[in-house]
Amino acid sequence: MTSVKKPKVSIIVANLGTPDEASVAGVRRFLAQFLSDQRVIEIPKPIWQIILRLFILPFRPKRVAEAYASVWREDSPMREILFEQVKQIQAQLPQQFPEFELNIVPAMSYGNPGIQQVLQNLTQDPHDHLILLPLFPQYSATSTAPLYDALAKWTLKQRNLPGISIVRDYYQHPLYIQALAQSVRDFRAEHGSADKLLMSFHGIPQPYADKGDPYADRCRSTAKLVAQQLGLTEDQWAVSFQSRFGKQEWVKPYTDALLEDWAKQGVKSVQIMSPAFSADCLETLEELAIENAENFKAAGGQSYAYIPALNTRSDHLQLLSHLLQANLEALRQTLAISP
Repeated sequence: MTSVKKPKVSIIVANLGTPDEASVAGVRRFLAQFLSDQRVIEIPKPIWQIILRLFILPFRPKRVAEAYASVWREDSPMREILFEQVKQIQAQLPQQFPEFELNIVPAMSYGNPGIQQVLQNLTQDPHDHLILLPLFPQYSATSTAPLYDALAKWTLKQRNLPGISIVRDYYQHPLYIQALAQSVRDFRAEHGSADKLLMSFHGIPQPYADKGDPYADRCRSTAKLVAQQLGLTEDQWAVSFQSRFGKQEWVKPYTDALLEDWAKQGVKSVQIMSPAFSADCLETLEELAIENAENFKAAGGQSYAYIPALNTRSDHLQLLSHLLQANLEALRQTLAISP
């Protein structure tokens, strides 16, 4: 009797990326790759490469490496958390979908494990279907789209293509909103409340939004839904955008400027979170938790606390698994095995 082969399904869980080490050389390699992507920097490539090679890469890596060193553990926090997220998902999904041979792997747009290499590995072991889950709750051409680009380039070289599904984003998914709100409740149950809750999202240049990038609007929608879930009044919370780079205008209000204004206006205590990040990283552990705390207190504020990203919280993992389950349920119809 011939055994029936299970359909092979690969799931790529992908985040932005991180240096391989918290050194000047490691950061320089990472920034060279990251900042060379025209999805990230839209300045004409010949002009930008001159700026990048002559004015940024010779100087910026030293400061960034020092910041990474302040939050580095055995490895980069983002990579450690991504690996653990994948491990937890791998422990759950195969049991729920025994009719598939599931392969769940981590990937990053920049750095390692690189999305290009992960896709190339699939070429050596053909699959029936591929599901891509970018860990960016709010779609942006600067974060999510590079994964689309990598996938598109890979498909051009493949003859035996799998079916492909992409989870575009999940900025208003009920389980995502509930997990964010519960993380605030849990933090306040242990540390008390604050005058203000600031939801700070990674920024994008204003011209990108003007050209149609929906990211900023999605961030505002997420924040509003979280505030509603928590029952906050309008004067108890706000949205802001962090991590500006270069001299052009970015989406406002700026996190650092808003915190300084609040301190000068007499706001004494602030709790800050960053719903755009599915894993804690340099921008949360150093910029939000340390740098902005110092700025707020220097301007007259008294109490400042960072609420961690969702990371490997059980409700976050439930959300990620739910997003994948929806795709796998659909595959049950198209890849069903005849008895």
